[in-house]
Amino acid sequence: MISIFGNESTKTCSGINRREFLRVGGLALGGLSAASMLAGQASASTGSSAFKDKSVVLLFLQGGPPQIETFDPKPNQPANNRSCTGFVQTRLPGVQFGGTFPRLAQMADRLAIVRSFGSGDASHNQVPVLTGNNRMRAPMGALMARALGGNVNPRTGVPTNIVVIPEAIRPELQLGQPTGGFTIQDVLGQYIPAGSLGSNFEAFLPAGGGTLMRNLQLRMDRNRFEDRRQLLSQVDGLRRRLDSAPGDLGSLDAFQRQAHEVLLQSVASAFDISREDPRVIERYDTSRYFVMEDYHRGGPNFNNLVNQSRATNLLGKQMLLARRLCEAGAGFVTVIDSCWDFHADGNNPGVPAGMSFLGPQADHAIAAFLEDVQQRGLSDKILLIVTGEMGRTTNKGGNRGGTDHWGDLTPLLIAGGGLRMGQVIGESDRPGGRAISRPYWPVNLLTTVLHTLFDASEVRINPALLPAEIATLMNNGAPPITELFS
Repeated sequence: MISIFGNESTKTCSGINRREFLRVGGLALGGLSAASMLAGQASASTGSSAFKDKSVVLLFLQGGPPQIETFDPKPNQPANNRSCTGFVQTRLPGVQFGGTFPRLAQMADRLAIVRSFGSGDASHNQVPVLTGNNRMRAPMGALMARALGGNVNPRTGVPTNIVVIPEAIRPELQLGQPTGGFTIQDVLGQYIPAGSLGSNFEAFLPAGGGTLMRNLQLRMDRNRFEDRRQLLSQVDGLRRRLDSAPGDLGSLDAFQRQAHEVLLQSVASAFDISREDPRVIERYDTSRYFVMEDYHRGGPNFNNLVNQSRATNLLGKQMLLARRLCEAGAGFVTVIDSCWDFHADGNNPGVPAGMSFLGPQADHAIAAFLEDVQQRGLSDKILLIVTGEMGRTTNKGGNRGGTDHWGDLTPLLIAGGGLRMGQVIGESDRPGGRAISRPYWPVNLLTTVLHTLFDASEVRINPALLPAEIATLMNNGAPPITELFS
């Protein structure tokens, strides 16, 4: 057994054991050893012949991002209704984005914006969007893992279904405790489980949580664990010891050797963004946009707004990690950026204040990701989805510009995946609160993802190419967002 953990009683203030910082997912699912699983995969095809060999990155702006401040700014509406961050003309004639998204505006010909999408749930309940309201209550990442036969890529050992939070970039973070849907416990409760599919398909959390890999952990003293470089040093040392001990390794068969190598590569490479070219890291880096500690307890912008406690300036590096994981064989990576809840009440900032620091960071991080995947020739291989659990009411109340929860319209940006880009899909009413064209809901987003990942015509002819519950969702579920495929 290989383990990463020290003192189990030592927790971050978010309640995560430090031993849970990094687990290499999927190499011992369902009681199988890494070697036996790899051997089995070598003798039998994995997944489905209908699989298109694509990945999905879901950027979840948790809290309820305002549709008017993002991609439907309503420039001709009264001041209390239109975007308070201004407007920026996109590369699409007559189409504007909110004023904090200038880089994405210049990439609009590579995007699809759905202005008639709504989550249908005006609460901090991420489950409808994550699952498409399927009866199994399984997030889309878990459904993909189920469709491919397991939560691991048998070639690389990288999990299929992964959730990336800021602690995956900086495990030493001491983030405070916000209320309700922003706590780390809520993340573990809504993003990680796989519903009735079972724990074998739940998401792997590089920063801790989940049940994957409890018997493949690298033991390390807690003090050395604090230094990521020491972690990598010990992994490299283990590799050298294995390489210099041919007698010991000689007793291992080829699949056992492969299991060791997959494990080490996964720990030392896929999850370590420091291995990137420094110029690439710099292009993704969003720390320049604000000092996150200014918005945490004791900072000048905190003002007792406790729901800013999980706001970080690490989104760019989270997106870089997502790209690395997709390249390494991950299928579905969910990136969480918190604190998009703009009530202007005792716990949350208003729209002007919240958008002033979260908007520019999101614009930079998304644009950097799209530029990077294009340069790497991955635009058609990776589908990017940006949304949240709901939108916001259209009128900004009071002098601080607060808005409330709203489920009828929710921002939705889609890019890549081989789908039809350079379009705005759907239309909202004059205030920007309801769809006046064909509405789309989470169930349509789910079908869109499945049709992007799997060949719908093949599954229709031969439903047995996928597990019955997945084939049923494709063949008998709601239609996808049709404009993306026409």
